[in-house]
Order: sequence, then C-alpha cells, then structure tokens
Amino acid sequence: MRFLFLGDMVGRSGRAAVFERLPGLVSDLKLDFVVVNGENAAGGFGITEEIFAETLDAGADVVTTGNHVWDQREAIEFAPRQERFLRPANFPPGTPGRGSNLYEARNGARVLVANVMGRAFMHPALDDPFRAAAAIVEACPLGVEADAVVFDFHAEATSEKQCFGHFLDGRVSVVVGTHTHVPTADQQILAHGTAYQSDAGMCGDYDSSLGMEKEEPLNRFLTAVPRGRFEAAGGPATICGLAVEISDRTGLAEKVAALRLGPRLEEALPAFWS
Repeated sequence: MRFLFLGDMVGRSGRAAVFERLPGLVSDLKLDFVVVNGENAAGGFGITEEIFAETLDAGADVVTTGNHVWDQREAIEFAPRQERFLRPANFPPGTPGRGSNLYEARNGARVLVANVMGRAFMHPALDDPFRAAAAIVEACPLGVEADAVVFDFHAEATSEKQCFGHFLDGRVSVVVGTHTHVPTADQQILAHGTAYQSDAGMCGDYDSSLGMEKEEPLNRFLTAVPRGRFEAAGGPATICGLAVEISDRTGLAEKVAALRLGPRLEEALPAFWS
C-alpha cells in the first residue's frame, strides 16, 4: 500500500499549496491513502468545515489535528458528524468528535488512523498518550481488524515522540510526529517494522517562524513585549510529509522516505515510487 502523510497545513499559503499539489501526487504516485494534518489551516489557528471539505476534495482521506483543534469554534459542531476528521484521542471522555477510526483505502485495505497528543510541554494537558494508544491498538489490532495502522503523534518533545514510536513498534505501520513544523531527518523503519519520523514538518511558508510572519515572534524574543497578533506567513509554501510503502502481507513498513516540494527546502520525492 502506498501511503502519504502531509504535515501541518499553515494558513492560506499552506493549504493552497496542498490543494494545488496533492491531486497530482495522488494520481502520479498512485497513492492508496493520504492523511493531512489540518490544525493550523485557518489563518494558522484551527480549521473550518469548509477547509476540511476542500482538503478531502484535494485527495486527503483523513484530516488530523492537535492542540489547536478547537481554535475555530465551529469545529466543536462539525467534529461529531465528520467521520474523516480526527481530534486527539486522549481528550477526556465526552469530548466531541473521534480520535481514531477505520477507513477503506483506494486498494481496498482497511486503514486504522489515530490522532494522539503528547503531554511534555503541551497545553492542554491530556490523558496518558501511551495508554490511549495501547487501547486503540488492542481494540483494532494490525493484521486482524486492520491491514494498516497509522498514528499522528502531535507532540513537542522529540524524546516523547521517539519513545512513543518504540512503544508501538511492530504493532502499527506508521508513527509520524507533528506540531513542531520543522521536518526532521530521522525517517526510518524501526527495529520491528514501524515507519517513523519525529516530525513531518509543515505545509507552509518556510520564510517565517514556524509558518508565522517572523516580525512579531522576533519582536517577542527581543523585547518580551507583544506588539500584535501572530499572522500566518503568506509567501510561497513548501509541502512536507512522509511517504511509506506498507506491506500488503504484514501491514508493516517496507520503505520510507521524506517528501518535500516547494521553493525553500531541498526537494525530495520517494525514489521507490518513481
């Protein structure tokens, strides 16, 4: 199975790049399943139902989120009725929406997608992500109820992300980190067959501070006095993500590579799909 994950879409520039490039990627690379993190898509803070729908129209099968999931208040209303919209699974019981779900890929495979948020340096403080992940995997195990299992781990600390990957290694197909908006160079297949990357990076303008216009963040570092709001940077965006070839037999990863397309970072495409 050909799987692609795209990191956090940031603002108009980021989502425009995804909407422009993703349909061609789905077609040209013959992708079976695509997940996009959309928690920063609406002006850098949250996501609207319209943007969610446009992301699906562009070729995403599922949209994941993170700590900014409720920044656009309408998300509380549409989360329960949109099965392809995920919020972190370790929110307390009773939170609107769902944290994981089973989907059918273009090749007919059953794909379990889960969205979990870390606790180190993160707000709000949610329930234990490790226990939440274990419960999800036990309820829908790889090779039994699911042909592939994908986790978007939305977290700050690389140590927590790496431990989360090792915790699930061999039990899931992919663990990919989001939230820090900077693509890491550690894409790999872990010892027991799980594809892993600490952070997929963002789909946004990299002439920025994590996708925000750099003047106000710089001002706050220099003076510690806010002068205005953070605004999403509007320059040409680079899309970043993780490409994984998942075994149809075992559901574990066979090949993994970074994907980067855009004007500022060195471009990269998975050679194994060329």
